[in-house]
Amino acid sequence: MTVGGFIFGLIIVVIGYMFVWKSEWLMQNFGRIGFAEKHLGTSGGSRLMYKLIGIIIIIVGFLKATDLSESLLSWVAKTFFGQEI
Repeated sequence: MTVGGFIFGLIIVVIGYMFVWKSEWLMQNFGRIGFAEKHLGTSGGSRLMYKLIGIIIIIVGFLKATDLSESLLSWVAKTFFGQEI
C-alpha cells in the first residue's frame, strides 16, 4: 500500500460521500433517472439511485485506500469463473 494510493482512495470516498449527502442537488442539476423512477419508485427513485451510486463509490474508495481491490477482484474471478487472475 502506498501513501498516494491511500490518499487517492480517500478522495474517492469523499466523492462518494458527496453523492450520498447531496443527492437532491444532483437530481436538480442532472435530472431524474428514468430507470430508477420506474423500478425504485416515482417519489424518490432518483434520489435513492444517486445514494446507491454514492455508496458503491465509497466502497470502491475504501477498497482502493486499503489496497484490497485486487484481492477482491481475484476472489470474484475465482468464485464465479473458476480462474485465478
